[in-house]
Amino acid sequence: MAKNYGSKRIVVGAHYGLRDWLSQRVTATLMALFTVVVIAQVLLPGEMGYDKWAGIFSHQWMKLLTFVVIVSMLLHVWVGVRDVLMDYVKPVGTRLALQVGTIVWLVGCAGWAIQVIWRL
Repeated sequence: MAKNYGSKRIVVGAHYGLRDWLSQRVTATLMALFTVVVIAQVLLPGEMGYDKWAGIFSHQWMKLLTFVVIVSMLLHVWVGVRDVLMDYVKPVGTRLALQVGTIVWLVGCAGWAIQVIWRL
């Protein structure tokens, strides 16, 4: 008879989703704050045009903040899509294929965001 040494990670239960729930709230808050900052920049006095819009995103700190918000959004999307797929797609092979497709799509979006923000 085999003995169980150590504890195994429990993947279901009352506290398993706490990390996902918290990450959803943190990323949503970060995206909301970023939206407020960008709207405040746009509403400042002066005419809104390409020069002002490009000026907002010309600083390195704003590019970095924008990328952090995009990564937060991608994490937010991943947690949400993964939960929907886990709840509603029952065949394991189909669910795995959809999850892999989602990961590939999100990594591609992150790469595209890097190209757009830093003009690579």
